[in-house]
Amino acid sequence: MKKLYKSKKDKKLSGVLGGVGEYLSVDANILRVIFVLLVFTTGFFPMIAAYVLATVFLPENPNQ
Repeated sequence: MKKLYKSKKDKKLSGVLGGVGEYLSVDANILRVIFVLLVFTTGFFPMIAAYVLATVFLPENPNQ
């Protein structure tokens, strides 16, 4: 069973999007571009709040 972790090796800020990219087997840079577009289209707060919550609650990947 796959688990979602923050990435230690593919991180720009806290590793959340790198970890999501590893989990979904997608390039993390694509997810970062989508995230930035969503931040601007949703009015900043919802996506920033989701990122901060994921940073706080997602554990670091122990296998990296």
